[in-house]
Amino acid sequence: MRAERLDLADFLESLDRRDWQARSLCPGWTVHEVLAHLTLSPRETVGPTLVRVARARGSFDRANADWARELAAEFSPADLLAQLRATAGVDHRLALSGALDPLTDILVHGQDIARPLGRRREMPPARVTPALEHVWSSVFYGRPDKRFNGLRFIATDAQWSAGEGSSEVRGPIGDLLLVASGRAAGLANLTGPGVEDAAARMQRRRRAAAA
Repeated sequence: MRAERLDLADFLESLDRRDWQARSLCPGWTVHEVLAHLTLSPRETVGPTLVRVARARGSFDRANADWARELAAEFSPADLLAQLRATAGVDHRLALSGALDPLTDILVHGQDIARPLGRRREMPPARVTPALEHVWSSVFYGRPDKRFNGLRFIATDAQWSAGEGSSEVRGPIGDLLLVASGRAAGLANLTGPGVEDAAARMQRRRRAAAA
């Protein structure tokens, strides 16, 4: 977790002024706001978070988005980068969060930033593998193991596979993590007879969430 946060901070140092205002893969969030969100993990506590969720009419996602926008309005990218570095080794998370949630958050949001900018950010299999294993059966991520029932996902650059069935989805483990966490951008680097089915299921889930 600490290494991934520091690596991301190094990567973000290369962004220019226009990059910070670009849209990320997170709908409605700028790159600046995604960075602001990433500084939340070490500072979130149950009480204030529940208050924000109540104000957001029960939506944890909306509460997080509002908080990220507030921080982005208050702090410059340079300030937020300093905060990210200062808290890189802080292993703090909300109650009920899993031990691998902070690492997963950094890995996925790092791609939320990099890919729309046309930048390449490595996703080391040694870090991604435990995160994907965690996400695969996580209720927070909508239980990918249930959502992709009947498809078999296979990493081509790591010793990881999951799911049952003859319809395979193959690709780099970083892209499998993006798909498991609901990012359609990960589909571009995947191959196999199950990719089209996986894409259709993701689209149905997005439509249901927007309804």
